[in-house]
Amino acid sequence: MIRFECDYAEGAHPQILKRLEETNFEQTKGYGEDEYCENARRIIRRLCENETVDVHFLVGGTQTNTTIIAAILRPYQGVISAVGGHINVHETGAVEATGHKVLALPAEDGKLTASQVEQTYAEHWNDANHEHMVQPGMVYLSNPAESGAIYTKQELQALSDVCRTCDLPLFMDGARLGYGLAAKNNDLTIPDIAKLCDIFYIGGTKIGALFGEAIVITNDRLKKDFRYFIKQRGGMLAKGRLLGIQFETLLGDGLYSEISNHAVQMAMMIQDAFLSKGISFLYKSSTNQQFPILTKNQIRILSKKYAFELWTNINDSYTAVRFCTSWATRKEDVQTLIKDILNLPIN
Repeated sequence: MIRFECDYAEGAHPQILKRLEETNFEQTKGYGEDEYCENARRIIRRLCENETVDVHFLVGGTQTNTTIIAAILRPYQGVISAVGGHINVHETGAVEATGHKVLALPAEDGKLTASQVEQTYAEHWNDANHEHMVQPGMVYLSNPAESGAIYTKQELQALSDVCRTCDLPLFMDGARLGYGLAAKNNDLTIPDIAKLCDIFYIGGTKIGALFGEAIVITNDRLKKDFRYFIKQRGGMLAKGRLLGIQFETLLGDGLYSEISNHAVQMAMMIQDAFLSKGISFLYKSSTNQQFPILTKNQIRILSKKYAFELWTNINDSYTAVRFCTSWATRKEDVQTLIKDILNLPIN
């Protein structure tokens, strides 16, 4: 079985495994205060072109999202998200378990707009009963979105402007950030994101690491006591150097960009094959996630050899599925898939 259902099916990039083995018997301080974490922080600050950002390392995406959101919000506040946002549909109510409501807004392509955020904020404060309602306290977005769509610099700038006018911290989930930056139509850079967001993270779990997400805090107001929140949420890894070594390896010499580009190139090959066959897509994605709309027979045929995700039913005859490439996707597996796509029956 060749697996395309997610981007974390493989272990870790060989360079990371090599570095972990090389440093295995070294003795270091714990809890992220070791020299490897410090060097990874220096690298990230350089990438952000901002020496004042705080950098913290956590193990996984759900843990990172809940820790950040719970740290920012007051007890009576909620987080604005697209209805299809990861925190709203794929984290088992983790945010709600911290005592905060996800304020979900409609978004066909999974992306929030500045006007939506502005309207939501205004509607709350213009309601005479607003003290009886959950107050919007921050904005969550992911780049890429769950649909594979990415934000343009103009879109992110508009969101940032509205959030700062409304005093709503802007948080970007970057679990797949490398794949978004590698998209052909992307015009965002890490320095742009560091400038426009109050807090974001650089994902490692889905992009070459065994595990790990690197939180970057740009807003001074959010920096104070953040390590307390990490500890309280169970996110302070005793062997913190395991995270530092991985991000040092991924980000220090261009590896992160290289492997992200590979994943996107593989996804574009798959996209081209489906388009050549006359198969349409649920979303227009330029990242590592592709959502072709297939017949039940086509799904049955491909399922014999490939694992992929059934995404949503279109009607009785058609279903949108997700094919996901990763940093480790083999070109020969993609070529085999392409051959089978081109040999699919029309229905």
